[in-house]
Amino acid sequence: MREYRYVVDREGRVLHDGTEIVDPLVLRFFLRAMRRTPDGRYLVVCQGEHNWFEPHDTPFVAQRLGLHLEDGRLHAVELHFVGDYREPLDPRSLETEGGHLFCRVRGDAFRARFGRVAMLQLAPFLAEGAAGPALLIAGDRHPIRAPGAAAVTPALADERP
Repeated sequence: MREYRYVVDREGRVLHDGTEIVDPLVLRFFLRAMRRTPDGRYLVVCQGEHNWFEPHDTPFVAQRLGLHLEDGRLHAVELHFVGDYREPLDPRSLETEGGHLFCRVRGDAFRARFGRVAMLQLAPFLAEGAAGPALLIAGDRHPIRAPGAAAVTPALADERP
């Protein structure tokens, strides 16, 4: 069985032996087929070959966002990853750690980090309040929690001390 090793850098670029993989079909396949092994490593199996991924922190880095606005208000966010793999943001999954913003993707199977450009796009819709930081979407306040903190529904977010 052949094995290949890939590195995923801070911006989500996928590299093999120092060369960036740029084929969008290959990159989308990797992100769709990726699974986590019991020991916590990232693996894509393709035609019997094992493709191992060593990310900086996560192989899923939102490089940019599709922002859906109505009358200047944010109504939905689409995450754009390498290879133009896209997925809608679940704002209930937002959390912050080490100065970075994360969310969950692929049916809550993986953690994704917002890259620099994605953060710049999202910044105008972030708010700070007594309840802590939040993302404002369609008039709702979606709290950004610290790791390990329980999720709070938007209706209760403004009521927290």
